[in-house]
Amino acid sequence: MSDGRLSVFKTYKLYVGGKFPRSESGRVYEVTDSKGKWLANVPQSSRKDARDAVVAARKAFGGWSGATAYNRGQILYRVAEMLEGRREQFVREVADAEGLSKSKAAAVVDAAVDRWVWYAGWTDKIGQIVGGANPVAGPFFNLSTPEPTGVVTVLAPQESSFLGLVSVIAPVIATGNTAVVVASAGAPLPALSLGEVLATSDLPGGVVNILSGSTAELAAPLAAHQDVNAIDLTGADAALAKELEIAAADNLKRVLRPQAVDTGDWAADPGTLRLTAFLETKTVWHPTGALGASGSSY
Repeated sequence: MSDGRLSVFKTYKLYVGGKFPRSESGRVYEVTDSKGKWLANVPQSSRKDARDAVVAARKAFGGWSGATAYNRGQILYRVAEMLEGRREQFVREVADAEGLSKSKAAAVVDAAVDRWVWYAGWTDKIGQIVGGANPVAGPFFNLSTPEPTGVVTVLAPQESSFLGLVSVIAPVIATGNTAVVVASAGAPLPALSLGEVLATSDLPGGVVNILSGSTAELAAPLAAHQDVNAIDLTGADAALAKELEIAAADNLKRVLRPQAVDTGDWAADPGTLRLTAFLETKTVWHPTGALGASGSSY
């Protein structure tokens, strides 16, 4: 027996600058499950949307990169808490997106939440791994410290709609960068829902911006954008990746090429590769003071 209610379909939107715009172009495209069943209409982002996302990411970079590493870890952990609270929604969306059973989708979602917590724990530790005092001959302190690269374009994995997505976003922002993310073209719903989680966590608007649409159409202007500092090519095929590398060379962007894991097992230990991929090393020399016969004055 019907309860007389109308069906309330969810409207998926972009996540840019902490807000939820529809595409500037007004375009949408259909997203279906693994069996071809309609799931939703999602925004088909335009080049203007991509440029707006870069502006938002640049505006957010100063505050986010200037926050303490410990504070960034707290905020990332809060995101994990919010993901845990919406676990059932993500299980449903991942099952539809990837054609998984509910139990397998639940395992993927649990792994994604754990992965987010793992990166949250790295925020105030990565500096000890890739930085520190350097031994030098002379009356100097010589200290190397990692600093974020800036605005990073992230092409999310095409197949792994949630675990792979988390695995490429979390390390970028854990190290103080801001991100413009191009979601999986065929399975964007978990990414767009992640935007809703980020908006209701403590993450400042603009730190992560999420676009849905054609990966090639959006990646081309982002790879050539003069205010984008780096690009992760995970979601690009070989031909597109080569084209984007050429465009990225124009302003010497850092480029992370697709890794072996990108087509393999996203549940494997990720190591620190993605944490260090978008870090610069700043080295500072400082005099220790006058050296007397007995050694340093310190």
